[in-house]
Amino acid sequence: MNRKDGMLYAPTHEAKPVVRPGEFVIAAMALDHGHIYGMCNGLIEAGAQLKWVYDPDEEKVKAFMNTYPGVQAARSAAEILEDPEVRLVAAAAVPSERGPLGLTVMAHSKDYFTDKAPFTTLAQLEAARTLVESSKQKYMVYYSERLHVESAVYAGQLVQQGAIGRVLQVIGLGPHRLNAPSRPEWFFQREKYGGILCDIGSHQIEQFLYYADCKEASVLHSKVANYHNPTYPELEDFGDATLVGDNGATQYFRVDWFTPDGLGTWGDGRTMILGTEGYIELRKYTDIGRSNTTDHVYWVNGQGEHYEHVAGKIGFPFFGELILDCLHRTELAMTQAHAFKAAELCLIAQAHAVNLTPATLR
Repeated sequence: MNRKDGMLYAPTHEAKPVVRPGEFVIAAMALDHGHIYGMCNGLIEAGAQLKWVYDPDEEKVKAFMNTYPGVQAARSAAEILEDPEVRLVAAAAVPSERGPLGLTVMAHSKDYFTDKAPFTTLAQLEAARTLVESSKQKYMVYYSERLHVESAVYAGQLVQQGAIGRVLQVIGLGPHRLNAPSRPEWFFQREKYGGILCDIGSHQIEQFLYYADCKEASVLHSKVANYHNPTYPELEDFGDATLVGDNGATQYFRVDWFTPDGLGTWGDGRTMILGTEGYIELRKYTDIGRSNTTDHVYWVNGQGEHYEHVAGKIGFPFFGELILDCLHRTELAMTQAHAFKAAELCLIAQAHAVNLTPATLR
């Protein structure tokens, strides 16, 4: 697990299979983002059999096969799509290509599991909604900053148990380290990555909908900027937004590419959840000045002040639930409506954002 570079961050946990060997066969393709490793780790630990991998870049395929011995290199995407054993395709394509790839996968009667952000335009989202409705296939999204973070999973359990009452507000901070020299060209091309609120902002909006139990929400304000990277004029290195949910809960979040080199991990991600009877703070990837370890949970309620270091203790139930959902056509892991609503709101926030980039950098 690479803690210095968020693009290569791929958590692991002890295997907890929910199916028998060979019962749920998957394939991986479009290895453009390192999150494909986290996606596959989670599914394999839950019992999935990774049969195929495909990408036109042979070096990416070799690296993938070194990580997952036994996986077969497909000669084409069609070889995967036409294999009746494959139930789900996991992919981490260039963001602008994720929606179209999902349509192709679902058209071949397979469920699709994509890295976030799942779309870069509202037209892509609507096309996916239409095909999901007609095909009944799943279009699931790897919102990893909740699904693959044990402190975030634990916070959800606390909220569901009523530990802090009804959630009133969620504040999310999602700083990331830029690591510009290691990034691919598409990362700096606005049309391909979709903008900062569409990209890493999608994590924040998904968490708000989940913790605050919102089915709908509105974007009140949003802003983006390129404050400090004139070499990459299409990059947005800062973004924030304010939302209000259908139950009156609110959110403020900030995302940026300003993690300093002195931090021991790729970003000091934090989430603060305010309830009617208490509050929770997550220090997801580090506890600065105290512990360069993950998954610190602080909360206060009527019973007192609490702290748990939950790394290695909670696991990642999403992946097993997703496998069972695909087999039984249920929605335990995440509803399709939730996955699409988070995507829709980040696209709206991006489209309506005020650009604060200084005139000298435009």
